[in-house]
Amino acid sequence: MKKIYLLLFLFLGCAAYSNSINKANKNSDGISSKTEGMKKYEGFFNYYYDSRTDKVFLEIDKLDQEFLYVQSLAAGIGSNDIGLDRNQMGRERVVKFIRRGPKILMLQPNYSYLAKSENEDERKSVEDAFAQSVLWGFKVEAEDKNKVLIDLSDFLLDDAHNVSGRLKSNGEGSYSVNSSMSAMYLERTKNFPKNSEFEVTLTFTGKATGKHLPTVAPTNSNITVRQHHSFVELPDDGFETRKFDPRSGFWELSYFDYATPISEDIHQRLITRHRLKKKNPEAEVSEAVEPIIYYMDRGTPEPVRSALMEGAAWWNQAFEAAGYKDAFQVKLLPKDADPMDVRYNMINWVHRSTRGWSYGGGVTDPRTGEIIKGHVLLGSLRVRQDYLIAEGLLAPYLEGQPVSDEMEKMALARLRQLAAHEVGHTLGISHSYTSSTEGRASVMDYPHPLIKIKDGKIDLSEAYDDGIGAWDKVSIAYGYQDFPKGADVDAELEKIIQQSFKDGLTFLTDQDARPHGSAHPFAHLWDNGKSLEEELLHLLNVRKIAISNFGENNIKMGEPFASLEEVLVPIYYLHRYQVEAAVKLIGGLNYRYAMRGDGQFTTEFVPAEKQKAALDALLKSTSSEVLTLPESIIKMIPPRPNGYYRSRELVDLRTELTFDPIAAAETSASMTFNLIFNTARAQRLVEYHSRDKSQPSLEFVLNEVISKTWKTKNTNALDGEVSRAVEQVLLTKLFELHAHKSASEQVKAIVGQALFELNKYLTANADTQSFEQKAHFYRGSTRIKQFWEDPKKYETEGELTPPDGSPIGMDMMCR
Repeated sequence: MKKIYLLLFLFLGCAAYSNSINKANKNSDGISSKTEGMKKYEGFFNYYYDSRTDKVFLEIDKLDQEFLYVQSLAAGIGSNDIGLDRNQMGRERVVKFIRRGPKILMLQPNYSYLAKSENEDERKSVEDAFAQSVLWGFKVEAEDKNKVLIDLSDFLLDDAHNVSGRLKSNGEGSYSVNSSMSAMYLERTKNFPKNSEFEVTLTFTGKATGKHLPTVAPTNSNITVRQHHSFVELPDDGFETRKFDPRSGFWELSYFDYATPISEDIHQRLITRHRLKKKNPEAEVSEAVEPIIYYMDRGTPEPVRSALMEGAAWWNQAFEAAGYKDAFQVKLLPKDADPMDVRYNMINWVHRSTRGWSYGGGVTDPRTGEIIKGHVLLGSLRVRQDYLIAEGLLAPYLEGQPVSDEMEKMALARLRQLAAHEVGHTLGISHSYTSSTEGRASVMDYPHPLIKIKDGKIDLSEAYDDGIGAWDKVSIAYGYQDFPKGADVDAELEKIIQQSFKDGLTFLTDQDARPHGSAHPFAHLWDNGKSLEEELLHLLNVRKIAISNFGENNIKMGEPFASLEEVLVPIYYLHRYQVEAAVKLIGGLNYRYAMRGDGQFTTEFVPAEKQKAALDALLKSTSSEVLTLPESIIKMIPPRPNGYYRSRELVDLRTELTFDPIAAAETSASMTFNLIFNTARAQRLVEYHSRDKSQPSLEFVLNEVISKTWKTKNTNALDGEVSRAVEQVLLTKLFELHAHKSASEQVKAIVGQALFELNKYLTANADTQSFEQKAHFYRGSTRIKQFWEDPKKYETEGELTPPDGSPIGMDMMCR
């Protein structure tokens, strides 16, 4: 019996040993065994697709090696308001896979805080001082020598683009990924030597609570999009960084270097730019080692495609000026190429349900500022708004006559400029908003169509520019000039900036140009001309001509007469952006991004005469003479017919269905008074007058506005009703200024005194007015008294919303 037990023990021992040998052999070929029957994709990271389980397994042979992770949205939702567009880029992050026992972690190092030092301990001390981010954790599914296999599926199917967060923040509802309705998308899952690309179909389920999602989703409880992931090899260390200069027109990439000597700034700043080198840096003109090539979306129709490619190619003019030959090129995307592939700089033609902004962005190496992929999104409906503006200006549909091609020419000219603008962002260049006052010096401004009057007729032949601007050449020279070996680069860059000063060019960007509260008199959006107040008066004349010619010839034969309102709106509000520009002269401050030693002035007041001229032009824009529509137009616009519904592109009504000309005047005046009586502008008026008595005071502005509104005589016709509506709007804006939490006590005091004096005037003069005007005066007086009962509780009710305006070319920044 003992022998039997001994034999059994030996047998079991041998069996166990044999199993351990088999297991060891299996582990030595673990990945191939695990992936047997799966489709293999060879490339930057090899990976496998298991069609039986719809899973992707990633083979990691680069542990502890950094690479770039980029997520994006390949197929979007189609609503400008929600902001989840086709081919929308997400974040780029430097990451690496690290192993911790049976786990693989995707770790994002912190490149915002570092020590560029040869001392490893110094580098480590900064690394440990600031948080890093683990983006995901995986378990090892199989391994071979120097390789591990992980299941990447859950990572790929996660809401990396934060679609659910965007929907929730926009009030569209609470949604989450439904895994049973989500899957890999193999058509756009590819592998290349330097980048691995993955795409998935994601379905979000939830309950719609907003107004935008139901307009674009076929079933608004189930929202299906496609999400893209890219693993990209980081560029080599041959890229030369270039310092950021606030005068250069470039965007900034910054980090804190704790190895910086205490005599220098710890905050380091670089510009973002593509890698570009001359084949011969010593030559005045040379071809590039590798040109920058942008590719056009194949889904773009003609003649739009050709216009966009032509406009984008304008940038080669700037590179030629910097000494390059054919260094910037635009081509049609190859048929088998993927627009989300980081190897392709893309110009995408993106459709939405409403007009909206276009964007220029891309993928940048956060360590150096090197732009790896330029990526433009152009909203397809913007061109239709320019066409609509041209229809309103030209009244082109004369019965029995061919339609002029001027409208299409203007719209395509705008597209060329738009393509150049957004591509400029992807070259690293920011907005340049003084350029409209310097002879169209940059495509990086926001251009209003330049509308001329010739022989009493409207001329659109120069509505938009036809090439790159002088300032654009300065920026490209600063960012991309390749200097000969041994050159003092910093000194050469300063020469470029100094030459721009001599040429009369300036650079100011977003924070200086926004209309509400910003102070600069020349940095604006959608404006024209050196003299802003004169250009405003010019636009009012253009508007007058267009309105005098307005009628059935503004719409095509067979269109409902109600559709005249769509064409009328951009003409009626044509001056709105020049108002935004002119108002900044009032309480304005001229200044530069001056640096010590560069010879620029720092600040100077806008001359008082200029401010007063601007105020006169602004008040003209609120007058009944300008805002009252002719009876011939009003009676021609009926209520909307069946199938044609009101939208935010139209006038907000107080008359339910019928067109409301008084409401149109009210919203136009509201925009102007809201700008004049901005709290920051009011405070500057108080301050600047105290420093220089020649500067207009807040009291002066208030007296001018009130005397040219409430203290003028009104008729009992339509123009009188328009004036009365405008004056009540003014009262509302004064209440808002006084009640605003940011208004200083002195601003409140001066506005309060103006309201007190106005109330005295209304009370004293009410009985001498016509019935309509008497009622108007008593209403104004009653409102002032009600306001004084408790200014803190004052709320505006029933204010009308103006039709959508920005962006021209059917608030957010380009980027």
